[in-house]
Amino acid sequence: MEEREIFKNLTIFAPFIVRLDGRAFHRLTRDLGMKKPYDGGFCRAMAQVCGALIEDSGLEPAFAYTFSDEISLCFLQAPFRGRVEKIDSVCAGFAASALTLALGVSSPLSFDARIIMVDEKAACDYFDLRQREAWRNHINAYCQQALIEEGMNAAQAAKNLKGMKASSMHDFMHSRGVNLAKTPSWQRRGVIVRRVPVIKKGFNPISGEHVEAERRVVRTETDLPLFSAPEGVAYIRSLFCP
Repeated sequence: MEEREIFKNLTIFAPFIVRLDGRAFHRLTRDLGMKKPYDGGFCRAMAQVCGALIEDSGLEPAFAYTFSDEISLCFLQAPFRGRVEKIDSVCAGFAASALTLALGVSSPLSFDARIIMVDEKAACDYFDLRQREAWRNHINAYCQQALIEEGMNAAQAAKNLKGMKASSMHDFMHSRGVNLAKTPSWQRRGVIVRRVPVIKKGFNPISGEHVEAERRVVRTETDLPLFSAPEGVAYIRSLFCP
């Protein structure tokens, strides 16, 4: 029956990006009583999932970018000989399992997955677009929560904000004592998780000498540049071509 398998022979060459989106995570955050509009514990859990995808999944993405319930994995080498169906399913399945463990929940979690073909320029454009979406989510989340705290329900708040420009939302929160440009960077710009080289000191019992060796460890970076700015483009290029 193998000949009936759909997409069995659909493959992709690196580089590419896999984007994972959480399914119905608004219910998850509500059931766990997470802080609104942003919960630092949830952000740390998502970064932990990114680290596990990089270090423990066997998929070996070069780096990950995350905000809200979204993860983008950049692959410079294709696992599973580039088989699209397997890459999507394993990435989504591993992420769901890792987040379940990170949050300690007993109900099932799920992600959907899609693959985006990129080169260096397209990767810079892609992460710029995702960071812009992180900013839009950020201002909308603050404004919606402010309206809910003032007595509206979620549907009423969403209706009130529909069509409102970003500059108006910024003024809306500023009048309530919140400068959205001064909120934590991870809320506005997202988080990068990647491997970085570090020097580890050790002892060689055979030679009796103290030695140094380079190791690569996973690091979470929460103070990111604007990906639309020259330093942001240089930053993404440095990750894309390490």
